[in-house]
Amino acid sequence: MTAVLQPPLLRLAIARRDEIATDIHAFELRDAAGAALPSFSAGSHIGVRTADGNVRKYSLTNDPEESDRYVIAVKRESAGRGGSAKLVDAHRVGDVLDCSAPRNDFALAERPTQFIFIAGGIGITPLMSMIRHLESSARARYRLYYLTRDAAATAFHDELSSPDRQGRVVIHHDGGDPARAFDLWPVLERPTPAHVYCCGPRPLLEAVRDMTGHWSASAIHFESFVDAAALHVAADRPFRVRLAQSGATIDVAADQSILDALRAAGFDAPSSCEAGTCGTCRTRVLSGDVDHRDLVLSPDERTDSMMICVSRARGGELVIDR
Repeated sequence: MTAVLQPPLLRLAIARRDEIATDIHAFELRDAAGAALPSFSAGSHIGVRTADGNVRKYSLTNDPEESDRYVIAVKRESAGRGGSAKLVDAHRVGDVLDCSAPRNDFALAERPTQFIFIAGGIGITPLMSMIRHLESSARARYRLYYLTRDAAATAFHDELSSPDRQGRVVIHHDGGDPARAFDLWPVLERPTPAHVYCCGPRPLLEAVRDMTGHWSASAIHFESFVDAAALHVAADRPFRVRLAQSGATIDVAADQSILDALRAAGFDAPSSCEAGTCGTCRTRVLSGDVDHRDLVLSPDERTDSMMICVSRARGGELVIDR
């Protein structure tokens, strides 16, 4: 997840790092001056600036009760945009990183007493903090479905396979073969009082969204590590957005989001996840044909609203209520 560091800024030293699965590295971060760290809640992330100036968001994986450290798990993506590879390759124990304070766009709901967690690959990271929080507080029951390629690529494998988690954790390896994918439909076929939290690759999120269309929308929660730039496709074309309230007209490039175009034109546009999962940038659409790419809006809501961080016009002009 790309990000811009927001104040207050933290200076965090790498106290420890370990490879916990193939190309997945855990970093333990502590305040460089030895001070207590700002508190965080399960599902939170921090922004981390790497040696090349790139900023990425990483979920905190440790128990929110811990006030002396943050732990993140980073998957080295050689074909990615460079942030994760730089963090893994260039930073060692003792290095000090500029980081943002924790922020939560994927918060654990307060009232439910049952949770269904669904993780794909590195999407396990925010769910680990949730699991640890629920276990330490003995507040609620959960069941985790963790889907990975193989055991070697499974972060926290030994911890999640421990006897005390037997019956609560299902780890499934598909070997990279879609024909061996785990069938989630029996899990989601019938709505229950549980809240569903899903984090992982976009196809997994979209599959869970489609399977939970008959659930209460408030009970389904997504986190995506894919930002707007990664959702662009070759067929994307420039288009124009007209702001009904101000009368301004904004040109949006083929490789640009509406959100970024508004900001470049000097307009303030609130956002948070910038991946189409949190709902912060929801905007009313007055006219135009929208190419919806979010994971938040229901079919009915899409008739007059859009998420401007990821969704686009199919062509021509959009008129939005701004």
